[in-house]
Amino acid sequence: MSTPISTLRTGLVAEHAAVYLLGVLASRTAPGALADALADSYTAHRAVRDALIERLSALGDATPPGAAPAYDLPAGLGTDSGVRAAALAIEQRACSGYGDQVAATTGADRVAAIGWLGAAAVRQLSFGGSPAELPGL
Repeated sequence: MSTPISTLRTGLVAEHAAVYLLGVLASRTAPGALADALADSYTAHRAVRDALIERLSALGDATPPGAAPAYDLPAGLGTDSGVRAAALAIEQRACSGYGDQVAATTGADRVAAIGWLGAAAVRQLSFGGSPAELPGL
């Protein structure tokens, strides 16, 4: 079983990627409902990223992982359906990662991960996802 710090570090790496990719997706989308959903998702993932950096620092991790200079982009970003599918995949991966954090943490860390999991599950609906009993698991 991974330690909470390693799980939080893994989550931070994923959040860096999500923030980057959501920024790219937003840049390829015209104003409207999809752009608004992408902006909401981007803002949420930035907040989680920042919270993870702060928490890791509080746990004594002096060098939390930073963002990569770039990330591989998914195919099909030339259409709204491709952008929507890419955003849905980001939220699905986030749910899986948050589920790992719920399993590996306790106390306030677990409460935060549960909140992030629920919010990501709801955001999936904006990108064509379907409700699930245990998103990410």
